[in-house]
Amino acid sequence: MDQQDQQEQQEQQEQRDQQYMRQAMELAEKARGRTSPNPLVGALIVKEGKVIGKGYHKKHGDHHAEVNAFNSTKEKAEGATLYVTLEPCFHYGNTPPCVDRVIEEGIRRVVIGLKDPNPLVGGKSIEKLKKRGIEVREGVLEEVLKEQNRIFLEYIQTQKPYTVIKTAMSLDGKIATSSGESQWITGEKARAYVHTLRDQMSGIMVGVGTVIEDDPSLTTRLQDQKGKDPHRIVVDTRGRIPLTAKILHLDSEAKTIIASTELMEEDKKKALEDLGATVLMSPIKNERVDLKHLFDKLGEQKIDSVLVEGGATLNFSLVEEALVHRIISFIAPKIIGGESAKTPIGGRGILRMEDVITLNNLQYKHFGQDLMIQGDIR
Repeated sequence: MDQQDQQEQQEQQEQRDQQYMRQAMELAEKARGRTSPNPLVGALIVKEGKVIGKGYHKKHGDHHAEVNAFNSTKEKAEGATLYVTLEPCFHYGNTPPCVDRVIEEGIRRVVIGLKDPNPLVGGKSIEKLKKRGIEVREGVLEEVLKEQNRIFLEYIQTQKPYTVIKTAMSLDGKIATSSGESQWITGEKARAYVHTLRDQMSGIMVGVGTVIEDDPSLTTRLQDQKGKDPHRIVVDTRGRIPLTAKILHLDSEAKTIIASTELMEEDKKKALEDLGATVLMSPIKNERVDLKHLFDKLGEQKIDSVLVEGGATLNFSLVEEALVHRIISFIAPKIIGGESAKTPIGGRGILRMEDVITLNNLQYKHFGQDLMIQGDIR
């Protein structure tokens, strides 16, 4: 075989590897919002150019993707290639190590998208497979898969939630009229997508002012299927939340968490706990809840992602503390005006243009007449 033929073969193999990895990635995506705090993982078993097995990690505590793929096939996997979006696990957790199952099944070649950053794995499975004489290829569609598992990658490395601020505003940058009315700035399609976002995240956060003014439920309502409610988190420095608030009286599997400080009266704390709420106490910083401390606590609660639907003050405080990873802003073709009408980001603001925050990895999408702009802070 000459060099040109060899190069053509390598290019064809590269195309096949990417094609099958994309299929595994599509499988993984089916479980978004269900695996927390585990990653999204999909797997394919390919033998003689045919997919003989496929699977994905469906929810936390269930079988992993590789096991589901092996269990899905009636054919022997011996000599086949396994495509998996994340390095197989090495350790005993809720399930046995997947790397051992891969070896037992007689897989000849393993194609991996991402090396697992979990220190319990961290390349150990790759090393074990190679020692058993199994061919391993890493890094196929790596950057795309990092985006798919952005929540897991952030949480496993920092033990803090991946945080997204969602805002909805008029063309002139207002989130409500000067009288406080905000329903509805955006149309039905944009609002429906927000419920999809809620379905995908572990927690949803607002300030107590939003609860007092709007009395939201903060649940997930999908059009064509049952949604998963995120844990409801209210930042409430002084314990001002009304005991009649809707979020304290919901029939929901998700928790209601009140993030407060020593300024909350003990009787109020007990009353909230009697209603089933979890009260997380944090130190006071700048006369408010210490948000960095709170996010450490949320990480301890296994909340790996937070969607913030708060007001201008909370939004700025989170940005100021460098706790935000992504901003999703819906802009409606409406003019509200008014000097006193609120904007999405408040606080003391940024004084110099050289210090402003510029978003990157921008994406744009229309929802009816509304425009969504999504960008990453870090």
